[in-house]
Amino acid sequence: MEHAKNFEEIKANIIALLDAKKYIGARGEVLKLNEADVADLIDETSDELGIEMAIILFRMLPKDEAAEVFSRLSTDDQLAIVNGMTDKELRFIIDEMDFDDMIDVLEELPANIVDKILEKSTKEERKLINTFLNYPEDSAGSLMTPDYITLQKGWNVGETLAHIKREGMDSETVYTCYVKDWGRKLLGIVSLRSLVTQDADVPIADLLVGDVVYVNVYDDQEKVSEAFTKYGFLAIPVVDNEKRLVGIITVDDILKVVEEEVTEDIERMGGVFGSDDREYLDTGIFRQVRNRFPWLILLMFSAMLTGLVISKFELLLTDVASLMTYLPLLMGTGGNSGSQASTLVIRGLAVGELEPKDALRVLWKELRISLLLGLCLSGVNLLKILFLDNEPLSVGITVCIAQIIVIVLAKCLGGMLPLLAKKVGIDPALMAAPFISTLTDTFSCLVYFTLASAIFHLT
Repeated sequence: MEHAKNFEEIKANIIALLDAKKYIGARGEVLKLNEADVADLIDETSDELGIEMAIILFRMLPKDEAAEVFSRLSTDDQLAIVNGMTDKELRFIIDEMDFDDMIDVLEELPANIVDKILEKSTKEERKLINTFLNYPEDSAGSLMTPDYITLQKGWNVGETLAHIKREGMDSETVYTCYVKDWGRKLLGIVSLRSLVTQDADVPIADLLVGDVVYVNVYDDQEKVSEAFTKYGFLAIPVVDNEKRLVGIITVDDILKVVEEEVTEDIERMGGVFGSDDREYLDTGIFRQVRNRFPWLILLMFSAMLTGLVISKFELLLTDVASLMTYLPLLMGTGGNSGSQASTLVIRGLAVGELEPKDALRVLWKELRISLLLGLCLSGVNLLKILFLDNEPLSVGITVCIAQIIVIVLAKCLGGMLPLLAKKVGIDPALMAAPFISTLTDTFSCLVYFTLASAIFHLT
């Protein structure tokens, strides 16, 4: 809280100084902030004072800090700043960024600017950059960095530590070092902790851990995220199909992936498709309409089935008009019950607690839960119908039996559909609240009116 308060005070002071064109004073205030806060400051300045002022703010940064700040900016601000840079400034920023951050930036830049950067790169750099840019967007290869410490199996601890001192500043991490043979095949890992606690003449072969958790270069980023969550590593090696070490992925990069995956799941659960990494306020209304329209039109046509079911029972509703009063209650209870179950199952699938093979266990669990909840809710509802609404017992029995059946159906559907989606390769997040609610609405009407027809002897 104290840090946030100080940041807001410094930000307000910087914006006031910029507005007054007191750039030297503004620069002094900027240097009080860390890179993450400076990136937030530039993004907010862009919104409040315009991108021109944000570019001025960025040019105030020391060269060694500018690259780190640039990698944290939004895509729109990065593009605006790139357009205001000279070729020399852009080349410096790209050279100073970590390799994986540089690849992320190059993926977002226009092709003509990327070509300009590649023209000024060495042949080896161009080859490496093009290799990384050609990996699938959501693969481990697109996340990894080639900046890591590699060791030779024949070294001892003293030689290894000397090597780490020489290469460590240019590496993404030094806490885990990777041992490979002359064919670049991964042999194992050696931790920095084990190195600094041993004598200099101890062979690193004695410290080598050969049972290494690794991911393939073409593995989906969600699988990589699950590996980090399961094992709690700071970094995971990435190998090709020949088990040759080609890079590593560090935990700071996977945190971005986790945020992206969670955002994607939340959006899909809400029926929003095709969204990108833009913030809500930065996304145009036409893009928002395009992202939301497909799911809404699908749900609208699905809801027409509910109307069709109701129209088939017009005679029943004419004779027992009070039945219509309780239809919203049943539809709402069904939708809410199904959404509860689907949310818990989707979450279980996302964190690896559930698999499609657990379907029968989930069904048995939800069946018992739904029966207990149905009995409790229908009991309360029956008392209300008889004593507060003064309806006949036949109406109360119809509504309450229908309520139990609807809750059981909704919870079983909510539990099963995400597992089925996972089984056939569809994102389970699609089987969330909007879809489940629309589906259970139709089932609620069908169950309710069929049961009422039987009880009241009407067809």
